[in-house]
Amino acid sequence: MVNMSDLNPELLEERTKSAEKQVMEIEDEMDKLAKEDLSFIGDPRLDKLLTDNEKLKHRLVILENAIKKERGGESSIAVKKESKKPPTLITDIYSVDGTFCILDELRNIFTVAIFSAYPDLEDPPIQISLSGNNPKFGDYQCNSAMQISQMLKAKNIKTNPREVANNILNKTPTSPLVSKMEVAGAGFLNIYLNKQSAEHILNCIFRSGVKPPPVKKERIIVDFSSPNVAKEMHVGHLRSTIIGDSICRLLEYLNHDVLRLNHLGDWGTQFGMLIAHLQDMFPDFKTHSPPIADLQAFYKESKKRFDEDEEFKKRAYACVVQLQSGQPDYIAAWKLICNVSLQDFQTIYDRLNIKITPRGESFYHSRMNADVKELKEKGYLEEDEGRLIMWPHPDKNEGIPLTIVKSDGGYTYDTSDMSAIKQRVQEERADRFIYVTDVGQYTHFLLIDACARRAGILTNNKKLEHVGFGVVLGEDKKKFKTRSGDTIKLRDLLDEGLKRALDKLIEKGRDKVLTPEELKQAQEAVAYGCIKYADLSHNRINDYVFSFDKMLDDKGNTAVYLLYSLTRIRSIARNAKISVEKLMEEAQKSGIKLTDETEWKLGKVLLRFPEVILKVSKDLYIHSLCEYLYEICSAFTDFYDKCYCIEKDKSGNIVKVFYERLMLCEVTAKVMQKCLDILGLTTVSKM
Repeated sequence: MVNMSDLNPELLEERTKSAEKQVMEIEDEMDKLAKEDLSFIGDPRLDKLLTDNEKLKHRLVILENAIKKERGGESSIAVKKESKKPPTLITDIYSVDGTFCILDELRNIFTVAIFSAYPDLEDPPIQISLSGNNPKFGDYQCNSAMQISQMLKAKNIKTNPREVANNILNKTPTSPLVSKMEVAGAGFLNIYLNKQSAEHILNCIFRSGVKPPPVKKERIIVDFSSPNVAKEMHVGHLRSTIIGDSICRLLEYLNHDVLRLNHLGDWGTQFGMLIAHLQDMFPDFKTHSPPIADLQAFYKESKKRFDEDEEFKKRAYACVVQLQSGQPDYIAAWKLICNVSLQDFQTIYDRLNIKITPRGESFYHSRMNADVKELKEKGYLEEDEGRLIMWPHPDKNEGIPLTIVKSDGGYTYDTSDMSAIKQRVQEERADRFIYVTDVGQYTHFLLIDACARRAGILTNNKKLEHVGFGVVLGEDKKKFKTRSGDTIKLRDLLDEGLKRALDKLIEKGRDKVLTPEELKQAQEAVAYGCIKYADLSHNRINDYVFSFDKMLDDKGNTAVYLLYSLTRIRSIARNAKISVEKLMEEAQKSGIKLTDETEWKLGKVLLRFPEVILKVSKDLYIHSLCEYLYEICSAFTDFYDKCYCIEKDKSGNIVKVFYERLMLCEVTAKVMQKCLDILGLTTVSKM
C-alpha cells in the first residue's frame, strides 16, 4: 500500500484526475442501465456499480485532501478519534433469553455495518424504527442512509441515499435474528425478523417469566406526591402521585436502587398560626391527644383568626420563632400536627397501593444554615435589595435567579431545594434525581440544576430530570373543581370512583356471578385502576379531561377493557381445565409455533416488551407503555378471532387442544400482567 505522504503533488494530481475519470465512466454506465429500465432492487450490475462508485468517491476525497495538505491547506477530512470497540453481536440465538432486546441488537448490527461502510464519518446516525403495519416494508427499518448521504455531501462526496443504503447493506453482518434485508424506496433498509428466533425468545418467556432486560444499576431518587401538612390531598396531587409511583415501579423492575421520597410541605410560617390555634383550642395537647379529625377545617379556622385578629397574628409569629429555635413544647405541637396529616395521607396511599417515604422540608432545615454559609463563602451569592440571590451563570445575569435568603433573613423553597439536592448527592449518593411536579415548575428545576452544577454539587455524571405534567380538567374543559368552585378532595374522588365502579359491575350483571369478596376486589380494581390508567394513558405534558364515563367504558384504551381482556385470556386454559404444569409438559415436546399470520403478528408485538420498557425508563413517558399494552390486546383479539385454541363439538365437549396457542396465550397474559404491575393496576382472576 502506497503512503500518501510519499507522493509529490504532481503525482497526486495525476491520480486524482484518473479517479475523477473513472467516476464519470461509472456514472455513464449507470445512466445506460437506467435507460434499459432495469429494476433498482436486486440487479447485480447496478449493485456492483454503486459499490465501485462509492469506493472511488472516497478515494477521490482522500487524494484531494492529500493535495491540500501538501500545499499547506487544511484537510477537509476530520481527524479520526480513537476507534471505539465495536459492539458484540449474537451469533447463536439460543444463547439469548426472554430479556433480549431486539431493537438494541439491530442497532448493534447497523453500528458495525455503518462504521465498516463509512469509517471516516464521525458519529454517523444509527436510526432503527418499526416499519409500521404493512408487512411488505418488513418489521423494522434502518433510516440512516438519508442523514449519512447529507454528511457525505458536506464532505464534497457526491452520493444519494439509495447508494448509501446499498453500501450499508453490503457491509451488514449476518444475524440469526434477521431472515432478510432489502433496500427500498429512496434509501430505506427493510429488516425482516427470523420467525424461528422469535419462537425461541417467546418460549423462554413462557418457561421463565417476564424478566427485565439487563441495565447498569443506578441509585435513583424519585421525588413525588408532596402534599402540604395540615391540608387534605386534593385532585392536584393525583397526577404527581400516580405518575411518580409508576416511574418507581418501572425503575425497580429494572433492578435499580430506588428511593421514593415524599417532599412534604411540613415547615414554614403557617405552622405558627397552627400551633397558636392548637394552644388555644387544646391547652392540654401535650398530655391528651386532641381529636383533630378534620385538619383542613382546623387550618381554615386558624387562617381566619390570623387574617382577622392582630393579637393572634403576633402570637403566631412568635410561635414561628420558638419553633425554629427548637423550643421543645413547640416542636411537640408541630410534630402532633404533622402526624395527624401523615396518618391522613397514608389512608390515601394505602387505597392506591403506593409506597413512599415521608421526608419533608424540615429534614433539610438543619442543613440550610451551613449550606447557605458555604455558598456565600465561595462567592456564589449576590446581594439584591436585601436578598441573597444566586445566578446560574455568573457571566450573564439573565432571567430569574434563585432567592436563597429573603430580605427578612428567612429561607425559601429555593434554599430547601438546593440543600435537598446536595444531601441527595453527598449523603444518599444517588446518580439520578427525578422530580415529578406540574409543568409550571420546569423553569425552577432548570435553575436548581444549573446552580447546583455551578456550585459543584452536580457533576456531569449526575442527572436531574423534571417530569412535568399538565392540569386535570373537568368535562367543561376548565380546571377540575366541585360545583361550588372548591378543589376536589382526593378522598371524595376515590369514593365516587368506588360507587361508579360498583354501579358498572352491577349493570353488567357481575354481582350475579361473583361472590361478595370477588365483587369487592373487582370494584376496587376497576375504581382505582380506571383513575390511574386515565391519567397514565395520556401524554403527561398535556392537560387531560377527567371523566368517569369514559374511564369506565369497557371498549377502547381503558383500564376496564384491559383488565377484562387479561381475565378473559387467563380463563381460556382454565375453562378447558389445562393447568400451567400441563402446558409446561407440552412445551418440552414442541413449544410455541407461529404458523398463522395473526400468531406471528402477536408474537412480534410481545417481543417488543424489552425495548418499550427501556425507552420509557429513559424518557419517562408512561403513556408509551399504555399504548403498547393496548396494542397487545388488539393483536390478541385478531389472533383469537381467527385461531382456535380449543376445539369443541356441537355438544360442547373438547375434541382438540392447540397447546402451542395456549402457550402463546400464557405469554400474552404474562407480559400484560407485568405491564399492569408497572402501571400500578391491581388485577383480578374474575371480573
